[in-house]
Amino acid sequence: MEDNVLFMIGNAHIDPVWLWRWQEGFQEIKATFRSALDRMKEDEDFVFVASSAAFYAWVEQNDPAMFAEIRQSIADGRWGLVGGWWIEPDCNLPGGESFVRQGLYGQRYFQSRFGRTARVAYCPDSFGHNAVLPQILKRSGLDFYVFMRPGPHEHPDLPHLFWWEADDGSRVLTYRIPYAYGTSGSQLEAHIRRCGELLAADPHASMCFYGVGNHGGGPTQENLALIHTLGEDASLPILTMALPEPVFVILSEQRIRLPVLHDELQHHASGCYAAHSGVKRWNRQAEQALMTAEKWSTLATWLTRLPYPADDLEHAWKDVLFNQFHDILAGTSIETAYDDARILYDEARAIAARATNAAVQLLAWQVRIHPEPETTPVVIFNPHAWTSCVPVEVALNASDAGAYVIVDDTGATIPAQPVRPEPAVLNVSQLSFLADLPPLGYRTYRVKKSTDAGAAAGSKEQEAGTKSHHVTIGQAGAVILDNTWFRLEFDVAGGGVRLFDKRVGAEVFSALAARAVVVDDPSDTWSHGVFRFDREIGAFTVERVRLLEHGPVKSVVRVTSVYGDSWLTQDFTLYGALPQIDVQVTVDWHESFKLLRLTFPLNLANPTATYDIPYGHIVRPTDGEEEPGQSWVDVSGTLRGTETAYGLSLLNDGKYSFSVDGAALGLTVLRSPIYAHHVPFTPDPEGVYLFMDQGLQRFRYALLPHTGPWKQAQPIQRAAELNQPPMVLKETYHPWGRLPQRASFITVEPDNIIVSALKQAEDGGAWILRCYEAHHVGTPATIQLPYWDRTIQTVFWPGEIKTFLIPGDRVSLVLETDLLEREI
Repeated sequence: MEDNVLFMIGNAHIDPVWLWRWQEGFQEIKATFRSALDRMKEDEDFVFVASSAAFYAWVEQNDPAMFAEIRQSIADGRWGLVGGWWIEPDCNLPGGESFVRQGLYGQRYFQSRFGRTARVAYCPDSFGHNAVLPQILKRSGLDFYVFMRPGPHEHPDLPHLFWWEADDGSRVLTYRIPYAYGTSGSQLEAHIRRCGELLAADPHASMCFYGVGNHGGGPTQENLALIHTLGEDASLPILTMALPEPVFVILSEQRIRLPVLHDELQHHASGCYAAHSGVKRWNRQAEQALMTAEKWSTLATWLTRLPYPADDLEHAWKDVLFNQFHDILAGTSIETAYDDARILYDEARAIAARATNAAVQLLAWQVRIHPEPETTPVVIFNPHAWTSCVPVEVALNASDAGAYVIVDDTGATIPAQPVRPEPAVLNVSQLSFLADLPPLGYRTYRVKKSTDAGAAAGSKEQEAGTKSHHVTIGQAGAVILDNTWFRLEFDVAGGGVRLFDKRVGAEVFSALAARAVVVDDPSDTWSHGVFRFDREIGAFTVERVRLLEHGPVKSVVRVTSVYGDSWLTQDFTLYGALPQIDVQVTVDWHESFKLLRLTFPLNLANPTATYDIPYGHIVRPTDGEEEPGQSWVDVSGTLRGTETAYGLSLLNDGKYSFSVDGAALGLTVLRSPIYAHHVPFTPDPEGVYLFMDQGLQRFRYALLPHTGPWKQAQPIQRAAELNQPPMVLKETYHPWGRLPQRASFITVEPDNIIVSALKQAEDGGAWILRCYEAHHVGTPATIQLPYWDRTIQTVFWPGEIKTFLIPGDRVSLVLETDLLEREI
């Protein structure tokens, strides 16, 4: 590459939603693209880049003539495709499969409309970047990456140009934008001079990005005139208008020695991990619903020829992907933007629910079930590729659930207990039991009216089940639950719980846990410049501890607590036959400029904190900083005063913000900043503002204490079961059915290989199976698909994501593909 050349990258960072709603964003995209095309007509040197396939799709639908001009400009090499994703998402919070779909739908759109895909991934404004991204990018045809945050003031050791490497060895050549991704006319000269000075000190800082951004606009006539004028200034580098892809290609071909970063890119805007609880949970629910719908739709299509709802599911995924835009999912947009986001998430979930229902209804209809007097068949579907023992509930059209028993497909009666039904009406009751389900399959149970003999047999098993866990009501309202593994004690005065692990004879916590503490948080919506939230100013006070349920399956204790005008309930469930504790949380929040955290101070020495990230995990320092995570976080070490390896995995169904300070694990429940408040604006103490997370919200978490390393406790599987629960379907008799009463459609060995997606191939006629290695250990694996007559034997690199294309004809070979479903 020629020395002393500063490549001027004309772009327009466009937020389709932020301080405005998507309708205004729609217009700003059209205006920006029109302006870029006009500047090309005026200046033969000008070239322009734009990301986000969703933007191009909007223009294609709304202004076909302008879209044709864009297509021609791309063909002429003057308009560069970058990004390759549907949108520029938050790069910490979406699930692993969402990142795959960003590339799958974005790159396929580019290929179908422009005859090529992007090679430059492009997220200049995203607020941090997870460590698995290099692999996902590389396997989506994206060899290069452009980002800006975290900046030098947040991560000063990052070079401007480096190889970014994932655990499987995938690398992308990565460039951190200096200073800013966009400029107004008055700022451009100073920006160019700063970039020129940086280039003199660092010859790899060779790209200068310019153009009006955020609300769009792009390079202006004034910008272009100034660049031509400054091009005559001998004190500056040579200014060359360029696209980033050819610059990257030249850099990659020079074989220069560059630093290799094997890590994530953090932190910027740490408050975004918790801002707006609603959008976070909607996102999790929609992602999980779509992955579930795809699995059952695939199986129903293969086994029953039910048409696969490809167009509907793609539409739903694109709804979700759009809402993962970094200013939507991060919680930093105006309040009304979340009304729009809720509509799209609800549409996606509705599509997923219809697809799932159609598939499991048809599958269950094919199960051979013979008539049996006073019996209701129940078919329970497990969406996971491992055997799951999970709690389920069945509603009965009878007033006394205790008069019924649960019988499995072998004829054995299993422990069950009546629980409170959802409706408050007569002649409705509900039974709870643990279902032992085959991998990615179903099992048929029966709800039967007890006979005297049957009731006696059932009562013995129920008595045995009840003896496996006990309830003790002590003084001052204290309640103690016991099972084979744990003793769980509720401390009314202290406002928390104690947990004793009988396996090791030790307390799990060093102090009361599950305390709801309130932290001072005067920061803006992003929490700019804030990396720890540690100014505790109060805690919820327990008002009541109450036993809600007790029987052979589980005991449930409700803890109700208050803080000011806010209240919180935690319903703790201890099972007789499961070594985990489930907690249902309901909070009604009426505070501002405060953060709510649940605390779990562990009785550990030498703690190590491991976080679930998209399609992987990462170990981070236990320094108390706020960190992004997904469905589980684990803290492991040794029990204090011993050499016993021990730890706790904390699972959740919709939270993304955590901290680990020493051995103290914190789950950030919510924050309550002003909507879309950005420093340096200072709120008026007498002003009227809209604060986030006011009112009611619900979520679930689970405690999974374990001996030994976390991998043995399988938090990945347990968290997946919490987020993708089984589907329970009451059935009727159909003796003509051709399916057995119990079936599994996949088995996978070993257990560190996780099946994440099963769907129809985008081009039809075949099926896509996606798996990833979850323990960062290279391993041979065997995947069996008995109803396809297929066995896949392969080897995974540590942390590797593999995608298999399974032909629909039972004869053709299974192929391994990239994430765009292209053979490799």
